[in-house]
Amino acid sequence: MCGIVAYIGRKQAIPVLLEGLKRLEYRGYDSAGVGVMDGGLKVARAVGRVRVLEEKIDETGGLPGTLGIAHTRWATHGGVTEANAHPHRDDRGKGHGIAVIHNGIIENYAVLKKYLEENGHTFTSETDTEVLAHLIGELYRGDLEKAVQAALREVTGAYAIAVICEKEPDTLVVARKGSPLMVGVGNGEYVVASDSSAIVAHTTQAFTLADYTVAKLTRESFRTSTIDDVEITPEVRELEFELAELDLGNFDHYMLKEIHEQPRALRMCLQGRIDVRGGEIVLGGIAQHARTLANTKRIVLVGQGTALHACMVGRYLMEDMAKIAAEADFASEFRYRNPIVDFGTTIIAVSQSGETADTLAALQEAKQRGALVLGIVNAVGSSIARETDAGIYLRVGPEIGVASTKAFTGQVMTAAMLALFIGRRRYLSQEYVGKMLGELAAIPDKIQRVVDASDTIRSIVAKHVERENWLFLGRGINYPVALEGALKLKEISYIHAEGMPAAEMKHGPIALIDSGMPAVFIATRNSQYEKVLSNIAEVRSRGGHIIAVATEGDGHIGTVAQDVIYVPDAPEQLQPMVNVVPLQVLAYHAAVMRGKDVDKPRNLAKSVTVE
Repeated sequence: MCGIVAYIGRKQAIPVLLEGLKRLEYRGYDSAGVGVMDGGLKVARAVGRVRVLEEKIDETGGLPGTLGIAHTRWATHGGVTEANAHPHRDDRGKGHGIAVIHNGIIENYAVLKKYLEENGHTFTSETDTEVLAHLIGELYRGDLEKAVQAALREVTGAYAIAVICEKEPDTLVVARKGSPLMVGVGNGEYVVASDSSAIVAHTTQAFTLADYTVAKLTRESFRTSTIDDVEITPEVRELEFELAELDLGNFDHYMLKEIHEQPRALRMCLQGRIDVRGGEIVLGGIAQHARTLANTKRIVLVGQGTALHACMVGRYLMEDMAKIAAEADFASEFRYRNPIVDFGTTIIAVSQSGETADTLAALQEAKQRGALVLGIVNAVGSSIARETDAGIYLRVGPEIGVASTKAFTGQVMTAAMLALFIGRRRYLSQEYVGKMLGELAAIPDKIQRVVDASDTIRSIVAKHVERENWLFLGRGINYPVALEGALKLKEISYIHAEGMPAAEMKHGPIALIDSGMPAVFIATRNSQYEKVLSNIAEVRSRGGHIIAVATEGDGHIGTVAQDVIYVPDAPEQLQPMVNVVPLQVLAYHAAVMRGKDVDKPRNLAKSVTVE
């Protein structure tokens, strides 16, 4: 949603803050701002990307100081204006020089704002965050930590905040509930950020704040407590990745880099987890629940966006290989539907960031109703990872591009391992599992061959990139792949695209077909291949331009499709990991050709941490 960085130490704060904001810009890029303490509070804010803020700071001669806070915004409350940019301050006339940055939503801001206005406070923005600044100022009695604790006891909603105060120029107070926040622990310095990408350049030691936790940081020490002032001891751990993983290298965009990283990322996902010869899967994170999973009656996979599409593939895998009734559900709808969670129900929450607000709320609802809740996430120590009973980390490395690529294939790979893990304890033979594990191990090399065909895909895209309406169609386990292909195209190129089951097309959407309309079919050889060919014929007879993703060696597909993207053969259950890659590449080239910002598409942020 928004990106938070804060620093206290002996270095100049501005270089650390600006570098951190650039690494977090994928979380929001409507506006940005900094607040630095140097004999008083100095604030700079600007509409636009972080570079605009950087230029503004340079024009004013810089902002010296070794304590500061910074924020890059994705607008929720209030439009994209400098007045709404963070940091927000308490009253300049009667205030204490308090500045606040915030990620989240204060749900009871209207009630608090009315109370504060009645007590003489004047507001200058449309944001809910400004309420926090005034409330902390109203409760300040010479101790910033206690004022923050008292204010947060009155707040309903989600927040990750960093607060500084002119009257305590050597103190940084941060807190979290519902929105992610980490504290990097260095030598005489602390770097606070929404995620580890802004920390790893300065230290490899960090702790994640738990919900309702406040941390008071000075250059000499830190103290963590609950908002009720009960002191707690956080777990300081080693960060999971290195700074080099965040560099673009020779790539033009993070999305392209992450597409190319998929073979290596999936090998890391598999490493140490599969024994092809022995037909065994080792998933240490869920081992203690193996018997419960073998006896589970129903599995519900929940996620949002790309993660939901991975859930949909997971549903097919669970039913086919684990032989368990399975569903895939929007996390945002799950808890509002009064869902039935019977004895024997297992919920699997899928999220790259591990911070997706809707998915987190869904799993909390499921736990409340007595379900076993597992997580499939990428970010170690994230909220979902901590809230679930057990889980499996993707281990695909940091994903910076807003449009998810390697996380999706990692989620599907993990779902496949989990389905085989459960199925082996139910009905699957050791021979079958060993064979499928061998096929899983071959997927990275097959994806590499697709990535190497990027130029062929680019030439196909070039013929259709000006078309404003596309269809993506698939059947069976490849239907979610069609949805994912459509999502990728529309989220980074702004082309209207729809994904749907190929058989559904005849029940209305076929009316959309006009001359030359691009229709992308997932037409690899599998149990529904002949049916897909019939659907292709129906679209082509109405003037649609067929782009087929087909199996290498398929000599027939070229007679029914005008353009063909060939992919290596794979078992039907594993085809989505291979078939989605040409659609990722297609979307990437379309966005580049149309001059769009591939890594930072309009209106989108990488991690949606508020409902």
